[in-house]
Amino acid sequence: MKQLADWGIVISFLVVWCSLELPAQDLIFHYNEPAQKWTEALPLGNGRLGAMVYGGVNDEIIQFNEETLWTGGPNDYSHKGAHEYLEAIRALLWAGNQHEAEALAAEHFMSEPLRLKAYQPFGDLLLHFDHTGTPQHYTRKLDLENAITEVSYRVDGTNYKREVLASFPDQLIAVHLTADRAAGLNFSFGLDSKHPLKSVETNFDRQVLAVNVLNGEMEGKAMLMVKTDGQISPGYDDIAVKNASYATLYLTAYTNFVNYRDLSRPSSRYIDHSFRNFEALSFDEIRQKHLEDYHKLFDRFSIRFDQTGNSSLPTDERIFAFWKAADDPQLLALYIQYGRYLTIASSRPGTQPANLQGIWNDRLEPSWDSKWTTNINCEMNYWPVELTNLPECHEPLFRLIEECAETGAEVAREHYDADGWVLHHNTDIWRATAPVNASNHGIWVSGGAWLCHHLWEHFLFTQDTAFLREKYPLIKGAALFFKDFLVEDPKSGYLVSTPSNSPEIGGLVAGPTMDHQIVRSLFNITAQAAGILQVDQKLAKQLTEMRAKILPNQIGQYGQLQEWMQDIDDPGVKHRHVSHLWGLFPGKEISPQQTPELARAAEQSLVFRGDEGTGWSLAWKINFWARLLQGDHAFELIHMLLSPAETKGRDTRGGSYPNLFDAHPPFQIDGNFGGTAGIIELLVQSQNGYIDVLPALPDQLAAGSIDGVCTRGAFELSFSWREGQLEQLRVLSKAGKKCSVKYAGRQIEFDTESGVNYVFDKELKRVE
Repeated sequence: MKQLADWGIVISFLVVWCSLELPAQDLIFHYNEPAQKWTEALPLGNGRLGAMVYGGVNDEIIQFNEETLWTGGPNDYSHKGAHEYLEAIRALLWAGNQHEAEALAAEHFMSEPLRLKAYQPFGDLLLHFDHTGTPQHYTRKLDLENAITEVSYRVDGTNYKREVLASFPDQLIAVHLTADRAAGLNFSFGLDSKHPLKSVETNFDRQVLAVNVLNGEMEGKAMLMVKTDGQISPGYDDIAVKNASYATLYLTAYTNFVNYRDLSRPSSRYIDHSFRNFEALSFDEIRQKHLEDYHKLFDRFSIRFDQTGNSSLPTDERIFAFWKAADDPQLLALYIQYGRYLTIASSRPGTQPANLQGIWNDRLEPSWDSKWTTNINCEMNYWPVELTNLPECHEPLFRLIEECAETGAEVAREHYDADGWVLHHNTDIWRATAPVNASNHGIWVSGGAWLCHHLWEHFLFTQDTAFLREKYPLIKGAALFFKDFLVEDPKSGYLVSTPSNSPEIGGLVAGPTMDHQIVRSLFNITAQAAGILQVDQKLAKQLTEMRAKILPNQIGQYGQLQEWMQDIDDPGVKHRHVSHLWGLFPGKEISPQQTPELARAAEQSLVFRGDEGTGWSLAWKINFWARLLQGDHAFELIHMLLSPAETKGRDTRGGSYPNLFDAHPPFQIDGNFGGTAGIIELLVQSQNGYIDVLPALPDQLAAGSIDGVCTRGAFELSFSWREGQLEQLRVLSKAGKKCSVKYAGRQIEFDTESGVNYVFDKELKRVE
C-alpha cells in the first residue's frame, strides 16, 4: 500500500506540473545556411571520436578527431634533483627577492622538457555532390534530444537529407544520405588530413587514412566504408556513388595508444575487425542502439523557462537577439542542455576526460595545446556532471587523477623531497605533473589537491562508500604531500604554501590565498573520509591540527579578500583569474550565511576585478555571484556569456560562437560547462548542509521548472515556480539520508528512505 501511496504523490505532482503550461523543452539548434568556419559547424561525439559537421550543399566537410592522437610520446617530465634548490628558492622569496627566485627556479626546478604536448586533429571526411541548381528550403540542425545532426534541402527537383551521428555502442561515426527521387543521389567522398605524414588507400567501397604525428611517436588509421543501393566507382583518392536513393558512410579511427606509458598497439589491428562490423550493420540498427544508449543518460534531466518570440529564431540570429535584449529565457535552458550534451559527447566511461576543447580540435597547433589546465579549466569541465545527473561521465577524470597520482609521486620526490603526490597547473596525455612553461606561473602546487575534491564531490552526491574507499588513497596521497610541503612563515608563524603562485598573476610567491583555501579543504575532506571509513585516525588528527595553523583568509585595506599574504592587491587590475575566491566557489568555507564578513570581502574583490572576462572567467564569476545569492548580477554575466563572441569589427571578446561554443577566445569549452553549472546554482544549492531551493533566482527567470537535478546527500529534485515563487517540490532520496530543505526563509528536516519520493507544496508542507 505504501508503494501505491508514493505513486499517488508522484502522479499528483505531475498533474500540478502539467497545469503550469510551461513550454516544451527547446532542444534544437537550427540554421538557414551552411557553416562557413569551424566555430559555426555542429559538434558530435561519442567520448572517443569527435566530429564537426559543416552542412555544405555542394561540398560537405566533416572534420573528425580521435581522443588519443597527440604529439610527443611517453615521458617522465620530472627534473631530477630539483629539490636540492627548494630551500634556496624559499629563502629568496622570504627575503623579497622574487625575480631572483624565479630565475633560480627557471634554471633548476622546471619540467624536462619545459613545454607539454598538444592534442591533434585526425582528418577530414570530404563529400562532393553533383548538384547543378540553386538549393531551396535549406536547414541544418543539431538535435540535442537525439544527438544527431541533420541537413536538408531541395535542389534540381529532389529533396535531400543528411543525418550524422557518433555512436558509443558501435564506436563509429555514421553519415546517412537519402534522396526522395529514385537514382537521385550522386556524389563522391574521401578522406584527407592536415598531417604532412599521411597516406590514403582506396579499395572499392572503402578507404584507409594513415597518419603519423610529426615530431612524435603516435600513428593512427581511420577507416571509411560506404553501403548504398547505387553504383560504386572507386577513384585514385576518392569513391563515387551514382544513381542511388540512399548511402551510408561508416567512419572510425584508432591510434597506437595503450596508456600514457605504452604505444605498443598498432592501429592497423582494428582495420579488418572494423570493416567486418561495418558490413554487418545497417544504419537503422546503428541509429537505434545509439538512441537507446544516449537516452539513458540525456533523459534523466529536463529544464524549462518561458519562451518569447526570439525562441524560434535560427540559433545564430538568436544569440545576436539575446545580446541586444536579454528576453529569451529559454535560451538558457537550451544552453544547459547543450552543456550536458557536450559532456556526454566528450567524456564517457573508458575514454580520456574532456580537454580544453572537449574532444574537438582542427589545428595542428591548437590554442594552449588543447590539453588539461588544472588551475581552473579542467575542473570547470566537470562542475555540471553531478548536478545534471551524469555521474558516469565523471569517470574519465577520476582515471586521469589516478594516473597523475602515479607520475606525481615521482615529481613530489624529485622536486620537493616529499611524500604523496603533486600536480602543477597543466597535464597532457602523457600525464605530466611537473611545473611547466615558466617559473612565474608554472610552479603552482595545488592542481592535484583541487582534483581530489571531484572524488569527494562524487561521494557527497552519491553517498557511495565503496567508491570513497577505492579512491581514498588518492585523496590521502595529495594530503600527505602538503603535510610535508607546508612550512612555517618566519614572520607570522602560520603554515604557508611556498613556492607557489596565485594563477596566473603576481609571479612566484610565498603564501597565495588560493593554495591555503584548497589545502584547508583537502585536509578537512581527508579527515572526514578517514572517519567515514574508520581508517588513519592518527593522520586525520594531525591534518586537523595542521589545518588550524594554515594562514587564514585575510581582509585587506580596501575591504577586499587578500590574494596574497601581503596586502598588495591592486583594485585597478582587471585580470581574468579570481583565484583567491576558490573558497567561495567551488570551495565552501566562504558564504553569506556562515561567514558574512568574508563574503562581503569576496564581493569587493569581484567588484574590483570587474564583470568583463573571457568565456571561462565569465562562467566562474556567474558561480561566484550565485553563491553570493545575487541572481540579478549573475544574470548580467550570463547575458555576456551568451552574447556573440564575434561581432563586426570585434572578434576577440568572451562570449559564444554561432554554434554556442565558448570563446576564451578562441574556442575553449570550459565556459560552456561552467556556465551550465552557474545557471543551476541560481536554482538550487546544497553546499551548506541543506538544500536551498531558488536561492538566487533572477527576475528574468521568474517562471520555470527543472526535473532530475541532483544535490549533495544523494537527493534528486524536481520543482517548478511561477512569478518567482515555488509551486511544488519533489525530493527523491537515493541513499536514505536525512534531508534538510530551505526555501524563502522556511526550513524543514525529515528522515528518508532510499527510493522514496517526498512531495511538498510552496509552503514546504508535505503533500499526502
